[in-house]
Amino acid sequence: MELTCLAVDDEPLALDLMRSYISKVPYLRLLQTCSSALEAMSVLRNQQVDVLFLDIEMPDLTGIQLLQAMGPQKPAVIFTTAYPQYALDGFTLDAVDYLLKPIPFERFLKAVNKVHDWAQLLAPQVTLQPGQHGANGKESEDFIFVKADYKTLRINFKDILLIEGLKDYVIIHTPAKKIITLLSMGKIMEKLPEHTFARVHRSYIVSLPHIESIEKSRIKIKDQEIPIGDSYREEFMRWVESKNL
Repeated sequence: MELTCLAVDDEPLALDLMRSYISKVPYLRLLQTCSSALEAMSVLRNQQVDVLFLDIEMPDLTGIQLLQAMGPQKPAVIFTTAYPQYALDGFTLDAVDYLLKPIPFERFLKAVNKVHDWAQLLAPQVTLQPGQHGANGKESEDFIFVKADYKTLRINFKDILLIEGLKDYVIIHTPAKKIITLLSMGKIMEKLPEHTFARVHRSYIVSLPHIESIEKSRIKIKDQEIPIGDSYREEFMRWVESKNL
C-alpha cells in the first residue's frame, strides 16, 4: 500500500532530511515539500495526502494552528520539531507521532511503520466469493474494520442491521451493540456490497436480508422503524418488486 507524503518545514536542511528518509521507504511517495504552513494549506486543498510531516515553529502560521484548521478528514500527521513542549498539544490533536530533531532514521521508520500498519488495518479485507460483487464490480467483502472507542473493531456484514448517519459520524447497529465511528454515509456505502445493503434515506442504510416488513414509507428491522426518503423510494421499491412472488 503506497502512502503519499507532504513535508512542511521552514528549514531547508530539515526538508532535505525528510526527502532522503522518505526516498528510503518503499511504500512512501513524496508529493511535495513546503517551506510554510500557508503553502501546505494550498497543497492539502488540491491533492490527496496520506501522511503529513509537519514542523511546529514556523512564521505566520504554526504547525499546531495548521492542524487545528483542518477538518475531520485530515491526513495522518507526524510532527517533526525541535521543541518537546508541544508534545501534549500534538497528541491532543490526534497526531500519530512526535519526532524530536535531530531525527534518527530508526525513529522516523518506527513512526511511518505505525501509519502504514494502521492504513492496512483499516483497508477492507477481501475474500473471494465467485458470483457476488460489490458496488464497484469487485468481489464482495465479508467484513470491514472501523475505529471506535479507541480500538479498531472488525464488523461482519451479516451482523449489520442498519447504519444511521449523524453529522460526521455513523452509528452501526448490530444485534449486540451500536458502534459509533467517524465516517461519512457516502464513504461507508462505498465499502458495502450492493447486493446486501441499500441506502433508503439521507440518514439510513439498511441491510436488505434483515428487513422484516415494509409498510407505507417505513421499513421495520427488529424494533427499529426506518423512514424511506423520497429521493430513494423509487429505486428501493424496484428492488422490492423484483422480490415479489
